This record gives sequence, structure tokens and C-alpha cells, in this order.
Amino acid sequence: MSQQPLAFRMRPKHIDDIIGQKHLVGEGKMIRRMVDAKRLASMILFGPPGTGKTSMAMALAKSLNLRFKTLNAVVDKKKDMEIAVEEAKMSGQLVLILDEVHRLDKGKQDFLLPHVESNLITLIGCTTSNPYHSINPAIRSRCHLFEVERLDIEDVKGAINRAIADEDEGLGHLDIHVSNTAMDHFAHSANGDLRAALNGLELAAFSTPENEFGQIEIDLDTAEQCMQKKSFSHDKDGDAHYDVLSAFQKSIRGSDVNAALHYLGRLIEAGDLDSIARRMVVTAYEDIGLANPQAGPRAMAAVEAAERLGFPEARIPLANAIVELCLSPKSNSAYKALDSALSDIRKGKSGEVPAHLKDAHYKGAEKLGRGIEYQYPHNYENSWVDQQYLPDSIKNALYYSPKKTGKFEKGLAQVYETIQKQKKK
Repeated sequence: MSQQPLAFRMRPKHIDDIIGQKHLVGEGKMIRRMVDAKRLASMILFGPPGTGKTSMAMALAKSLNLRFKTLNAVVDKKKDMEIAVEEAKMSGQLVLILDEVHRLDKGKQDFLLPHVESNLITLIGCTTSNPYHSINPAIRSRCHLFEVERLDIEDVKGAINRAIADEDEGLGHLDIHVSNTAMDHFAHSANGDLRAALNGLELAAFSTPENEFGQIEIDLDTAEQCMQKKSFSHDKDGDAHYDVLSAFQKSIRGSDVNAALHYLGRLIEAGDLDSIARRMVVTAYEDIGLANPQAGPRAMAAVEAAERLGFPEARIPLANAIVELCLSPKSNSAYKALDSALSDIRKGKSGEVPAHLKDAHYKGAEKLGRGIEYQYPHNYENSWVDQQYLPDSIKNALYYSPKKTGKFEKGLAQVYETIQKQKKK
């Protein structure tokens, strides 16, 4: 029996064997159409670990009986790529499967580009990084970009059952029985990473003694032990980390306290207090703002307490703050008003500062007509007097549009509306 890992042996050998990814390889979808037309184009496959990017690349080449070579952009040298190109020149088109393609340095890239452009080399790059963030535009513009998605629970279960039944490459030579609860645990704890699920299954199969009937019975306890390192997966430097941060902030904005606490928990498990702190404070001002002005200072106080306490106690002030942020009324009116003003300024809509508002604290200002007609608001009832503050060219501009989602901003809105009504028409 092969000593290669089960996950390696179970790699698909044809496009029809690919698990999941129906949005790419299903009937009528783009990669399926390439294979059906026998016109495989250069592409970048990007997505989370264990979703089968490299396996898919190999399966596509095998589906069309194309020669392929697998290299790693970090480990393999430019010389290895030169050898691949020479092989392609001698035998025709070659599919170069390049793992960690986002780490391709300039020398290797400059060497590959003309051969990719001439289609001597069909490049299939594989990466866990977002290509729009991490891959050089010169490579990106010559490739189709396809996102490979995490497998869903049923896809992972289907792959496990196939591995159990396969007598040639899988575990079909063993009499394996996996309980329903163990199967659920393998599928859920892998978090869409098929490689992790198959590795866990293989460890369980070979570490569990046969019973008196020659059967290997894998129960929930065994599955939990074999998958314990995959109960939570979070890469602080990967795209998934930024997805969690995005979901965290959007859950607070959407007032979903349960979702926000879930994503907070994931960030705590990743130990990323810095990112938690930044998102909490910016959300307090961006999304809650004037609807609850104390949310900002209280979020900052919670962050400072968490930093002083450290984990695990830091979770306590963070939890308090997150619940308040979620359930606070929401308003983005203040920064949206500023953005509107900035937009006018950047479009050249600024104009001259009115003469009565210009600095008059220097000798000769009066002769220049500066500050002469300025009316000091505190000399008038309610400390307000109707006078022009904006430049003539935009004197009627309105940037602030109050939201009445909290008591504080409702009060501001009343004052604002009163002032607008009292202004000269």
C-alpha cells in the first residue's frame, strides 16, 4: 500500500472527480467550458487552504491529457522554471502549476511572462491570498481569476465516504464504520478544509484497533481527538482574517449582537487584540456616532482595560462594549457630512472666505475691509445671529443631514432645523 497521505491519494484525476466548486466546474460554468472546448487558459485559483486548488489544477491538466509540472514560487528557483520552459519547447504546451504564486519574485516573473503570453506555458497559479491585493498586475492581467470556495458540510461528508469506499486509493481495504456524530464532527471541525478532514479520518482509521469482528469503529471521541488541531482555523495574516474583521464590524453596524460576539470570539481565539481594538473604536465613531456620543469614549475605555488585563480576562470589557455598540442607535451623519464637504472641495467648489470672517488681528486689516462687518453671536439672543459663513459660490450648500435614531442627535436635529428656518431666504 502507498505510504502517501490519504488526502494526496484521493486527489481528483478528472474534472468530474472534483469535490464541490460547482460554480467553476459545473455544467456551463467557465472552467468546464474551457475543458469541453479543449482550450485551457492561464488562470489564478485563489481560496482558503484545503479547498483543492492544486488538486483541481492537476485534474484539469489530466482531463485534457496535458503534460504538467508542479513548482512552488518560494522554494523552486528560476532555473527550475527554465527547465520547465525547455521541456515545453521540446514537447509542446506545458501546464505549469505554480503554488504560492503570490510570492513570485520579479526575476521569475519576468522570465515566465513572455512564455505565458505566447501560450507555450499555461500557468495555473494557486494561492490563499486575494490576487487583487497580492499578485503583480503583470501576471494578473494575463490570467483568468477564479475563487475556490470552502467546501460545504455535505461535500466534505461525500468526500469522506468516497475515501472510505475506495479500494484502490482510499481505505476500502479496511472495514471502517464511522458513527453519525463522528462524521458530523469530521465535516464541521474541518471548516471546509477537505485535507484536514481526510487527514483526521486517516489518523482515526490507523490508530483505532479492530474489534472482535475485524471492524474499525470510529466514534465521536476518536474523531474529536483526531481533529482537535482543526477545531478552529484562523490565519492572522491571511485573507480569512480580514473577512472575519469585516463581518465583525458589519455585524455591529447591523445591530446583530450574537453575530458580533461570535466574530469577536474568533478574533480572541486568534489572539488579535490590536485588530479588535481598532475595529471597535472606528465602529463607535463611524456607525454609532452622534446617536450615542458616549459610545466612542466607552469603547476606548474598554480597549484600554483589555490591553491592561490581557487575555483571558480581556474578553470581559470587550464583551460589555460589543453589546453596547450593537444595541446602540446608529448614525453616520457626522462623517458623511464631512465627506460631502470634502467632495465639494476636491471638485474645486471652495471660493473666497467672506471678508467679515477673515482674520482681523493685525494692523491694517481694517483698511483691507477684513472683519469689519462680523457679528459676534454671543451678543445676540440664544447666541445666534443670521450671517453668512460659507463662501459666496456655495453659500447655500447643505452637508449635514441629521438622523433621528438617538436622543442626542434628535436634540441636535431640532437645533439644526430651527437655525435653517431662521436663516434669510
